[in-house]
Amino acid sequence: MAAADTVAMTDASLHIALISETFPPETNGLASILGRLSAGLSARGHRLQIVRPRQSSDANRRSDAQLLLTHGWPLPGYPGLQWGLSARRKLFRHWQLQRPDVLYIATEGPLGLSALWAARRLGIPVVSGFHTSFQHYANHSERGLLSRLLTHYLRWFHNRAQLTLVPSTNQCLELTRRGFQHVQLLANGVDGQLFHPHQRNGNLRASWGLHEDDIAVLHVGRLAAEHNLAVLAPSFQALQAAYPQRQFKLILIGDGPQREALQRALPNAIFSGQQRGAALAEHLASGDLLLLPSVHESASNVLLEALASGLGVVAFDQAAASQQIRHGHNGALALPHDNSGFSTAAVWLLAERETLRRVRLNARQHASRQGWETTIELLESYLRATAA
Repeated sequence: MAAADTVAMTDASLHIALISETFPPETNGLASILGRLSAGLSARGHRLQIVRPRQSSDANRRSDAQLLLTHGWPLPGYPGLQWGLSARRKLFRHWQLQRPDVLYIATEGPLGLSALWAARRLGIPVVSGFHTSFQHYANHSERGLLSRLLTHYLRWFHNRAQLTLVPSTNQCLELTRRGFQHVQLLANGVDGQLFHPHQRNGNLRASWGLHEDDIAVLHVGRLAAEHNLAVLAPSFQALQAAYPQRQFKLILIGDGPQREALQRALPNAIFSGQQRGAALAEHLASGDLLLLPSVHESASNVLLEALASGLGVVAFDQAAASQQIRHGHNGALALPHDNSGFSTAAVWLLAERETLRRVRLNARQHASRQGWETTIELLESYLRATAA
């Protein structure tokens, strides 16, 4: 348990059911956030029940008071992740006998919908978490019936909760404008003791073929060929062209269905695979720049971890980046969908050595104020108010 999560236990504990299609030990942004939130709430004395699909590591594990397992099926294109099957009757019967004070529904799939159905029939208050990248769907809402239906479903789903929590102020405004009700901010936090510039490892950099003055350009996230080649590759090439006297190495941290295709397209890049915990902290601190073109809200934890590690971050001015980064102060921003501007922002960061040094110091200072303790205390207050 991180120090930021070890806080005094509250007097009146809640019985909270947390429902999600993904949860640790699965490795993705949302699972990491939910693992941190659940650990923090438990540390404050609350009784948590996790409701999730059965994972490969569960084997013959049976459900109990702390873990209610359901069935799921693999998500196409997302190795290791599942889509929870509907479990209406199971949840209804279980919560009739052991009624939670409040639900926190983190995903809007069939499992989340089952939980919402059961809660409404049993009169259990619901808080929902909006971890979907709404901008991704909204930007394509005019291109197909499926996208419009999905946006309509998300609004219908979340408006049936008493409260919907979102990770950025921009998303609060966007969802409210589009008819989502009872929207409140719950920003993500970061473990500033784990993710710290002191984790920098010269041996790891040497294994990448880099000396101290060379530049390690990182990307962390799901590897998708179209996305990475459209933004990352041109930006990395722009850096090499702008500073031919310097040594660069592109390091991709993560996995995905297009890893083999990317390895063929980027033969000189280093693919580090999925990294977690201390290993991820060491990889981040050993880098110099992070290129983060993702607009998904679940990437906000990667953003904060990179800032806490003292990286110079380049991102699009939307989602969590617009909330956490001031251009030129603790990172560099480009206008949304401006791939050329993204490359320009990356080149600007290296124009002067003092610029990168100052940005990295400011990044660490900013992230050090974004601990998980404040986030968990705020979540607790939302859950208490909704349960009451």
